[in-house]
Amino acid sequence: MQGRLPFIAIFLACVGLLGYAYYAQFVLDLAPCPLCMLQRFGFMIMAVASLAAAVHNPGRLGRWLYAIPFFGGAIWGLITAGQHVHLQNQPHDPMVSCGADWQTMVDFDYTANEILREAFTASGDCAEVDWTFVGISMPGWALIWYVLLAGFMLWALFAKKH
Repeated sequence: MQGRLPFIAIFLACVGLLGYAYYAQFVLDLAPCPLCMLQRFGFMIMAVASLAAAVHNPGRLGRWLYAIPFFGGAIWGLITAGQHVHLQNQPHDPMVSCGADWQTMVDFDYTANEILREAFTASGDCAEVDWTFVGISMPGWALIWYVLLAGFMLWALFAKKH
């Protein structure tokens, strides 16, 4: 599949997913944990790479060059969402906490390494399931979307020109 359409579709999907995440945060009052915030970055990277590709409308080689940051974001998201789903499926342990929330880490000038360490060693709040749709938590849906969008991008990159 050539042209801008696959990139526009991916961009719109990412914007929609991020929009719902912000809706859940600010309207449904579901405070995001550090891993939730890190998952958003993956969708942001994928959205920016897709938008740039849609605007530029590159040839075959250029499409693959735009796919590099796209797949970087997808891999980032797969790792963070996978870790989050793993934490949510562990037995509940009230003595383990997620650590500081995102805003506290920013307010107290945590370094990027400290934020990443906190996020990837997190449990507690990150293990809590506040929202589900058809029995799947929000990080579970994020994981599904990362796989679907990466698969769609691969399909678009390998599809023959019509």
